[in-house]
Amino acid sequence: MSDTAKTTALFTLVAVLIIGTGVTQSWNSALLILNMGLISAIMALGVNLQWGFAGLFNVGVMGFVALGGLATVIVSMPPTTEAWAAGGLRVLLGLVLGAATIVAAILTYKAMAPGRRRTLALIVILVGGFFLFRFVFDGGVQSIEAINPSVSGYLGGLGLPVLLSWPVGGLLAAGAAWIIGKTALGLRSDYLAIATLGIAEIVIAVLKNEEWLSRGVKNVNGLPRPVPNEIDLQNDPAFVERATSLGIDPVTASTLYIKLGYAVLFAVVLVILLVLAQRALHSPWGRMMRAIRDNEVAAEAMGKDVTRRHLQVFILGSAICGIAGAMMTTLDGQLVPTTYQPLRFTFLIWVMVIVGGSGNNLGAVLGGFLIWFLWVQVEPMGLWLMQTITSGMSEGYWLREHLLESAAHMRLLTMGLILLLVLRFSPRGLLPER
Repeated sequence: MSDTAKTTALFTLVAVLIIGTGVTQSWNSALLILNMGLISAIMALGVNLQWGFAGLFNVGVMGFVALGGLATVIVSMPPTTEAWAAGGLRVLLGLVLGAATIVAAILTYKAMAPGRRRTLALIVILVGGFFLFRFVFDGGVQSIEAINPSVSGYLGGLGLPVLLSWPVGGLLAAGAAWIIGKTALGLRSDYLAIATLGIAEIVIAVLKNEEWLSRGVKNVNGLPRPVPNEIDLQNDPAFVERATSLGIDPVTASTLYIKLGYAVLFAVVLVILLVLAQRALHSPWGRMMRAIRDNEVAAEAMGKDVTRRHLQVFILGSAICGIAGAMMTTLDGQLVPTTYQPLRFTFLIWVMVIVGGSGNNLGAVLGGFLIWFLWVQVEPMGLWLMQTITSGMSEGYWLREHLLESAAHMRLLTMGLILLLVLRFSPRGLLPER
């Protein structure tokens, strides 16, 4: 079978699975799987850019996704004027003082000769700057979080259209990736993985605890949407008449219309990113990145700046993950920091890339759709299987109870089994790199 035929057949299979979900379960479920599949495919595309193009082992994917979610809040939510009046400027001043302390310490370290004087100067700058930063910053935070904490208690955002938050999420993730890359890209691959995982945990810890920024575990609800609200459609006589003429309940029709609107927006973003990634892959830059991935020593001998190129692709891949994070938060309509679980969802994205085909952009997209479909559907399928197996057992029988309870673990079991089978029989993925 040719590569084109194989690719067409696999994508057709995924389409049949999603359509089959709509026919056998509900079209709401099918569109939800489609939307999250589109977002997952974008995340997998970003990770494939880092690993498939350059061999960078980034396990801090959820940190960049969370920054994209934060960008949605900062850009689209209306500002909390009372909070800004109470302590907004003081918080900004505290952040400036913190940044100035770090810059002063770096300049002092470079300007002074090694020795005791430089050490003492650094201690004075860092300790003094830290206490000054905390004095200014903490007072502003307390004032902000005291403003109607059950509803707001944070600064809010800029009140701009929510679609602007998607590129801003990419920029925010790219900025964080630049900082991380300047620090960690000189490390060996396993140390890079540890560093990115640790930094992702720090980002998520900040979202959970800094209520002035993202309301912490209280969550930010009611994010603006790029599509109409269901209630507005249900109150529109023209929409109700159109839905009724098609034999669809207006409530169901409004939900399907909204999810289909999201699907169109997400598909446009995915197609744009996929085209750009394909052009990058087949460009001289893409060939150079793969040469660096395959043999860094030989690439350096040919005059290539390996660290700089690694930083470029690390920033690009992280930016794509940030865009996907902003899209996911927009789809959810809320920012819930506790849902960002690095080990769980980073593992899932990596399974998508490995199963789809590392180094192949279409393979990453395929893996995103296929693995997300299985992630959603395996648990109900496993419960049905266990109920079928135990149908002849009496109520309360220990084996029956144990098998029914174990259905909740079918997701992770299936992901591990799929990963093992692919690594054994198709180690380069379903759509291998050419």
